[in-house]
Amino acid sequence: MKKLLILSLSCIGLTTTAQVNTHVPTIDEVGPARLTENIAPVKAPFPMPAFKKPAFPSYTITIKGKANTQTQEIQTAIDAVSKHGGGTVNIPTGNWHTGRIILKSNVNLHLEENAILNFSGEVADYLPVVFTRTEGVEVMSLGACIYANGQHNIAVTGKGKLVGPPANCSVRKQVMRQDVIENVVAANKPVAERIYDGHNGGPVYLPMFVSAVNCKNVFLEGIQLENTPFWNIVPIYCDNVIIRGITVNSVGIPSGDGIDIESSRNVLIEYCTLNCGDDCFTLKAGRGEDGLRIGKPTENVVIRFCLARQGHGGITVGSETAAMIRNLYVHDVVFDDTEVGLRFKTRRPRGGGGENLYYERIRMRLRLDAFRWDMLGARMYVGALADRLPALPVNKLTPVYRNIHAKDIVVDSARALVRVDGIPESPMTGFDLENVEAHCSKLIQSIDATDLKISNATIYSPDSLLTFTDSRNIIFQQVHFINPANKIVTNLSGDLTDNIRFENATPQKPEGWETNSWKRK
Repeated sequence: MKKLLILSLSCIGLTTTAQVNTHVPTIDEVGPARLTENIAPVKAPFPMPAFKKPAFPSYTITIKGKANTQTQEIQTAIDAVSKHGGGTVNIPTGNWHTGRIILKSNVNLHLEENAILNFSGEVADYLPVVFTRTEGVEVMSLGACIYANGQHNIAVTGKGKLVGPPANCSVRKQVMRQDVIENVVAANKPVAERIYDGHNGGPVYLPMFVSAVNCKNVFLEGIQLENTPFWNIVPIYCDNVIIRGITVNSVGIPSGDGIDIESSRNVLIEYCTLNCGDDCFTLKAGRGEDGLRIGKPTENVVIRFCLARQGHGGITVGSETAAMIRNLYVHDVVFDDTEVGLRFKTRRPRGGGGENLYYERIRMRLRLDAFRWDMLGARMYVGALADRLPALPVNKLTPVYRNIHAKDIVVDSARALVRVDGIPESPMTGFDLENVEAHCSKLIQSIDATDLKISNATIYSPDSLLTFTDSRNIIFQQVHFINPANKIVTNLSGDLTDNIRFENATPQKPEGWETNSWKRK
């Protein structure tokens, strides 16, 4: 029966013109293997700076490795190069061992090919505590394996590899497990008193792998990251960040995000491949009250020519969204065996949200949905606020998603094309999807959304059901639904569901409709 269904869909597809007439990259056209020598000009739907690779002075110190661990030698070299006016600290081919490294201004930490820098698993090697932000809340804890704060013109480059702390080490064993962070760290507690140093076996917040805080002109190129303790690459409060040609492998590691842009601006990410235990490419802007207190958005970010492999989401916005994520442009990327393609998360108590988000020329082979909004979350994280009803009064922590555009999208396989779980008092607003060829098991389910338009699309599916709950102003324009039943069925519910139209669609209208539009009487 399954073979007959596939054959049926294939035969129907022969009579339908593909809806994507521009080139959408394949897997062999993206990622580090395609890294260019120079940075091509950035073209985006919003103003972006001109990005260029940094140049460092010729002064270089090469690590010799005279002790069992090289922490002191590497740190002394970084301090000396920065004091000298800038240059490079070179890690030669071989296996090296270190604790936390703190980058300083005008220093390029360069790993030669086949250089492996192994990071300690002992909490003591990441002390004293430093200022950082973990899961959107400011704390004093371990920081990052490679850390910087308040520096400028810093880089980590080369063809070498960073390897995170081993399993069952004190860093991993002492991770804070008490509760979600906003229930542990009081919003009114001074940051200087939010100390989690692992004293007497107490809890710590895990270090990032590479994290610059309050830095300007940050450059990462070519390196490989493996076995991270937590999120991999995390610029926080940074301006002018370039991340290119990076390879991440954190599959199987909880919270093993690939790249998290945290309340930073003017960011270019290109030619990277991320294979992750959580989200791959992620945009964040603080959590709840603490994020609102800081008020720094993530804005002006371009992601291009990248590959997302395993991961919860290919490109994810949120769920820490307090100060807003805006002006994101993703183009010419591939998701291969990822769970969700484009993922939009937030929660009622998180605040902020996302706006002015643009996606073009994306190819997806997915385990779950192509476009997924999850604005409510689960009770285990936010309690009764995860319950859709009753609708609540809008307040400063009510998040929004609005003004989102996607075009020239090829979905080779997915569970559903679109699934929206908005918030009754703050529906997902303004999503345009055009020029689409999609193969998915299910079609569209929308709860609490308004102003959604899909145009010039061909959707192949064994399913014929469109579900709308409190969703309004929905347009299907030149959309061809290709399924064995050759029909579309709608399930409409909620007092706010209204104004759904099919224009030049195939079939022309859903089964049981008198005309091609439905309005509440």
